[in-house]
Amino acid sequence: MTTAMMMTRPGAPDVLTATEIDIGEPGPNAVRIRHSVIGVNFVDIYFRTGLYPVEACPAVLGFEGAGTVEAVGPGVATLKPGDRVAYHGRPMGAYAEARILPAERLVRLPDTLSDRDVGGTMLRGLTAHMLLHKVRAVGPGDWILVHAAAGGLGQIVTRWAKRLGAQVVGTVGSEGKRALALEAGADAVLLHGDGDWAERARALADGQGVHLAIDGIGGDMLARTFAAVRPFGMLASVGQPAGPIPPVRVEMLGGGRPVALMRPSVIAYADDPELYRRGSADLIAALEAGLISPIGAAYDLRDAARAHADLEGGRTTGRVILTV
Repeated sequence: MTTAMMMTRPGAPDVLTATEIDIGEPGPNAVRIRHSVIGVNFVDIYFRTGLYPVEACPAVLGFEGAGTVEAVGPGVATLKPGDRVAYHGRPMGAYAEARILPAERLVRLPDTLSDRDVGGTMLRGLTAHMLLHKVRAVGPGDWILVHAAAGGLGQIVTRWAKRLGAQVVGTVGSEGKRALALEAGADAVLLHGDGDWAERARALADGQGVHLAIDGIGGDMLARTFAAVRPFGMLASVGQPAGPIPPVRVEMLGGGRPVALMRPSVIAYADDPELYRRGSADLIAALEAGLISPIGAAYDLRDAARAHADLEGGRTTGRVILTV
């Protein structure tokens, strides 16, 4: 039997309860892994609250983790018991001591990286890869605006963008988080509670605005961010912990300036076998070369509800993990 944090119904964090489940043996082309680290992400909260519907309840949340292969099913030739692996993507079900996954979902970890280096980094790391390589091929001379730059996604996007030669303007919600964003490499950090942050970001970016703005906040932040984007720049909306995003009139994008809006999905990115293979390989290589994604908070698996409450309440920085 395996302990899993089961979501009994959509609702507040306390709908996550410890439950014993029998996961059995892996079938053809499948692998059973024993988790050591599980990533906690806002997408998990979206499913828990019902913003994103689950197919059926009870359900086990979570899209990423790291651990050790326990058993392999028929047809699996690329992995063996004892291999250390990490993953991100569907199917959902990471909040458990062990689980069964398709073999092609698992990425073998090199000896140079620990489970804690990669566990909880896959989703944010692949999101950063998607934003900086697919949404826009970022390079020297580019200006990037990163909202919530002290958070788990904000920090890894900032660090990776700097490695690519870009200049980064970050925003944070409080003075206490400014130092974390600067430590991650942001060239300037603004408080998004200040009314003129968009104008200041545009002025910093050659007086024209940023080439790519990344909004992981939602609510009214998306509409306010257009003013920071230069003509023919891109605004990517990747989350909405601040609440639903009001409808956007296409003819009013950027206040009449020529800008683009995209809603990229890291789940869809991971669903594409080639993008997942390439993104995972690039992420592992970057981590080996020194890219870091600091752990901001670690909780026992059975404390998943508290992890959700702290992440949802803005009380965490960096990545949030569950340990087994």
